[in-house]
Amino acid sequence: MTTHPPRRRRPRWLTVVFVLLVVVPIAEISVIVAVGKAIGGWQTFFLLLVESALGAWLVRREGSKTWQALRVALQTGRMPSRELTDAALVLVGGTLLLTPGFLTDIAGFFFVLPVTRPLARRLLERAVAARLLRGWGGPGGAGGAGGDTIEGEVL
Repeated sequence: MTTHPPRRRRPRWLTVVFVLLVVVPIAEISVIVAVGKAIGGWQTFFLLLVESALGAWLVRREGSKTWQALRVALQTGRMPSRELTDAALVLVGGTLLLTPGFLTDIAGFFFVLPVTRPLARRLLERAVAARLLRGWGGPGGAGGAGGDTIEGEVL
């Protein structure tokens, strides 16, 4: 009788990345074609160029503001958690704005614009907190239900 080793499950994030790499380009192409049919091909092309130029300008402006705020926080000895979160959002938003397409530009502007970035920051903080709590004593994490308990006495 042969026994097979247990199959190792693929990490969930790997599946999400794979789906995003397949779905997002298909959705972007669909939206670009739909916009092109509605307003014309050259107009769509120029609209994408204008969005990219506006995004580059905005990322440069907000990136320098975020960098300056980070430097001030570090110089004053304050923990720069908000500034680091903003820097990460501007970096991801800038990357999305450099990617051609309307859907990625919408997400990029959401992360970069100073009006919407606080909302994006709260969403990111909640996602990170949920992930950390799940890994540190939440369901299925260390200390969660089903873990091994070692009884002992502290001397």
